[in-house]
Amino acid sequence: MRDEEAAALQRLLLLLVAALLLLAGVVRGQQMPPATVPDELNKLTTDVASFISDEFSFCVAKPTEDWNEAFNYTSDLGFVQNCMRETGGDLAGRLCTPEEVKFYFSSLYDRKGEKNFFLKTNINCNRSSWVQGCEPGWACSVGSESPSQSNIPPRTSKCQACCEGFFCPRGLTCMLPCPLGSYCPRATVNVTTGLCDPYKYQMTPNTTICGGADTWADFGSTEDMFCPAGYYCPTPTKKEPCSRGHYCRLGSTHEEKCIITGSCKEKTENEKIVILGGCLVGLLFVFLLIIYNCSGQFLTIRERRKAKSRENAIQLARQQLKAHEGWKAAKRLARKHVNDMQGHLSRTFSRRKSFRQHPDSENSSHRLQEAPLFMGQELSDSAVFSAQSSDEISEVMPSVVVDVSNDEEIVAGKDRPPPKGKHRSTHTQIFKYAYGEIEKEKVRQQENKNLTFTGVLSMVTEQKEITRPLLKVEFKDLTLSLGRRKLLRSINGELRPGRVTAVMGPSGAGKTTFLNAVTGKVAGYKVSGSVLVNGRHDNIRSYKKIIGFVPQDDVVHGNLTVEENLWFSAKCRLSATTAHRNKVLTVERVIDSLDLQGVRSSLVGTVEKRGISGGQRKRVNVGIEMVMEPSLLILDEPTSGLDSSSSQLLLRALRHEALEGVNVCAVVHQPSYTLYNMFDDLILLAKGGLIVYNGPVKSVEDYFSTVGINVPERVNPPDHYIDILEGIVKPESGINAKHLPLNWMIYNGYEVPRDMQDDLKAMGEQRPPHLGSSPSNGSTPHCLPHVRNAFAEERDRLDHHLSKPKDLSSRRTPGVISQYKYYLGRVTKQRLREARLLAVDFLILGLAGICLGTIAKLSDPTFGMPGYIYTIIAVSLLCKIAALRSFSLERLHYLRERESGMSSLAYYLARDTIDHFSTVVKPIVYLSMFYYFNNPRSSIADNYIVLLALVYCVTGIGYTFAICFNPGSAQLCSALIPVVLTLLSTQKNTPSILKNLCYAKWALEGFIIVNAKRYPGVWLITRCGLLYRSGFDIHHYMLCILVLFMYGLFFRIVAFVALILLKKR
Repeated sequence: MRDEEAAALQRLLLLLVAALLLLAGVVRGQQMPPATVPDELNKLTTDVASFISDEFSFCVAKPTEDWNEAFNYTSDLGFVQNCMRETGGDLAGRLCTPEEVKFYFSSLYDRKGEKNFFLKTNINCNRSSWVQGCEPGWACSVGSESPSQSNIPPRTSKCQACCEGFFCPRGLTCMLPCPLGSYCPRATVNVTTGLCDPYKYQMTPNTTICGGADTWADFGSTEDMFCPAGYYCPTPTKKEPCSRGHYCRLGSTHEEKCIITGSCKEKTENEKIVILGGCLVGLLFVFLLIIYNCSGQFLTIRERRKAKSRENAIQLARQQLKAHEGWKAAKRLARKHVNDMQGHLSRTFSRRKSFRQHPDSENSSHRLQEAPLFMGQELSDSAVFSAQSSDEISEVMPSVVVDVSNDEEIVAGKDRPPPKGKHRSTHTQIFKYAYGEIEKEKVRQQENKNLTFTGVLSMVTEQKEITRPLLKVEFKDLTLSLGRRKLLRSINGELRPGRVTAVMGPSGAGKTTFLNAVTGKVAGYKVSGSVLVNGRHDNIRSYKKIIGFVPQDDVVHGNLTVEENLWFSAKCRLSATTAHRNKVLTVERVIDSLDLQGVRSSLVGTVEKRGISGGQRKRVNVGIEMVMEPSLLILDEPTSGLDSSSSQLLLRALRHEALEGVNVCAVVHQPSYTLYNMFDDLILLAKGGLIVYNGPVKSVEDYFSTVGINVPERVNPPDHYIDILEGIVKPESGINAKHLPLNWMIYNGYEVPRDMQDDLKAMGEQRPPHLGSSPSNGSTPHCLPHVRNAFAEERDRLDHHLSKPKDLSSRRTPGVISQYKYYLGRVTKQRLREARLLAVDFLILGLAGICLGTIAKLSDPTFGMPGYIYTIIAVSLLCKIAALRSFSLERLHYLRERESGMSSLAYYLARDTIDHFSTVVKPIVYLSMFYYFNNPRSSIADNYIVLLALVYCVTGIGYTFAICFNPGSAQLCSALIPVVLTLLSTQKNTPSILKNLCYAKWALEGFIIVNAKRYPGVWLITRCGLLYRSGFDIHHYMLCILVLFMYGLFFRIVAFVALILLKKR
């Protein structure tokens, strides 16, 4: 392998210097009479140029431009003319032939690829023949004979020092032209060392002068031949100092103008542009500051406008309600006066006249009903009497009718023109409609405190509210197992719509597991039995769009306000056909019922940043599910951590939901007696997942009294029952607590599981006589058949787990595009409120750019490769760790939203879209420091494109780590993977297939290519050697960018698939 690399490198160098012959032949053809130019040499130059362009294009971007930048001497051919004079017109006889060039470059490297500064012997220079031209910097002529193109010609006559602008290798007796960017003067003797400066070779024996340049290879071998920094060399024989206001890098052919003229003195090697980086960072900082401040101000102004509209609406709604109540009182008073007057007149006048008066009174009453509102003013007796006499009631205020239609248009009354400022008035009128309905509901609740469920349904129908489908959930012989452990055993019962059911029991009784089993969240468990929805064997997950599940933990977005949390849930989960004003009504009703008006504009808060109180946060957690108008609402410990008043407030809100037909089921711990009596039904579980009681709350004491368990005075019944189930209190009747589930099974005629037959025998073979009757009215006995079809049950279970549930909820929620828009707005607000974290990311990137730009100073021989390697590691590490926050911190929020039927695609795309802002800005922040401290030759635009592709790539990888691993493992992978992949991509012994799989290889190749293009002329051999050793191709720039973007896209797809498939850990 090593021999093959050395041979390939030798061929490369051979062809590159053959290009020198190409240009040398052109020069010779231009300066010498046509008769003296060999035709064979002209043909050789054409063939060599074509061969190089085809076979060694990996280091030649544009052949014509590269060759012109290296060997186009047409601007100044003085050194060629001087050489013609020195050689007496014998320039053609002293130029190397292709065979000599091949011989020279094949000897520069041995078979191992190591440098070799001693050439092999040839016909002119060997042990028996060593003429003066064999010494470094000297050359000879072939004489009068035409040089052979196939063999090394004899070249031993007229030996003299190599011409300026040409170099003559040791061991050969011919000359080659120096490329542009080099400085090849005649060497001078150093008296102290006896060497020929600047080439550091010994003076030729038996002479008193030194020759010319002796070698041109890569920079490490022939750095003395390069035009020094601080100078520029327009030709290989001229060296000019850089003037003030300009700078000249190593190997320059012209001087570059400094951006800041005053910063560049004479002989400046490189421009100091650190101040430009500081200015760029300052401008970027001001730009971001303006964006964040303007965005924050915009959000604040918008919230203030909405708050003002809401306050006006509340006042208008209350005034209207007050006026309505006043009008009703006035109407009752007027009717009373009319009836009294009619009675008085009937007694005074005749029956016939009284008969004619009756229609007038009806008309008068009818007109009274049509009169406008009196805004709380009462009618006096004189006013009523005058109204009766004139058959009308005079208006105190003009009538105004405002209707907010479904498309949010405003229709004004005839006495008032349409309002100006449509947008603001529309918000006000929508809030007015919402609060008007809320105030009306409050009045109805006061008037109907003991309203029955049928009456409430009629009230809801009269209010023309959205009709919710009713869900009745039944569970029959429901058993849930995890391995050999049974979490639930033979659960039978039902949850009925319009009722609030409490699930209680000691710790470890399986209350949360029971809720998960009822709602279908049983992935990874073995389930037997059945859950029926409205009497049908439907998958409960088919109704997830109308099922609300409140988790035990408060999974709420802490960087959003209370109102924003509720509004997002309402927009994404309510029906797409719901009018905007009805959505406003729903959200405002929930805020009002949960008493969140005072904190509606406050951030919920996180662990690091204080927000609302714990009780308010718990209510927001419940409100997120209430705003979507569920038909089944499941709550896991909603009152835990709340005081008595907050718990009662929450239960009143849940009872209001139940009055609208919602099936409410909640796990409750140690409720107070008042709170306990607010529930309709009770499910009491014992340890092991067994039901002890399932029925109305008002009948629970009657049932337990039948088994000899009576609640002592001044003891809360649920506390007493749980103490018995825990074994803390022993029943007076002496019954064993673990036999209570068996009593319930026998009492209702349920089948006793086989593993409980021993307990059944221990209770006694004969049933107590008091267990033969049902508990009381309102209980829910269930009788299951003793013979079951095992095959049918197994088939139903497989269908439940393997088939994708169909949507049976008949609710069409907003589509992916609409939800994407809602997610986009939410994530934008979150990012604006997390500006400090983003600023810290930018600060760390900037500091990394300063450190790496200062430590890894640009090295021309390596084209800045070390600095770019450090850049890839640092940027990959920092950007991956920052990308982890996009999904690691909101995993629970996403799982909750996914379980409720929200679009995972919209969620993922929205977060990725907002992260594109950081993807675009982070390369600017890093390069504003690194580029201006390192100052590479490539442009900042080229570096930005490569770094942008790299950041896009590693961000996608960070997404994958965040979703697939836990936070600790994800951070570890984000720190190690960039280092490992970068080391693999830079090692010579790494297989090419493995290298191509490393994104670091493509990023490094992109950086090196954009830099290598800025090294022309004398750097050509160095450029080709570096690209060859690294395995890079100068034409692969766009391929590198494309591969990095494709890697980023691929890992984003992998992350999204993992987001869908991976379950909650």
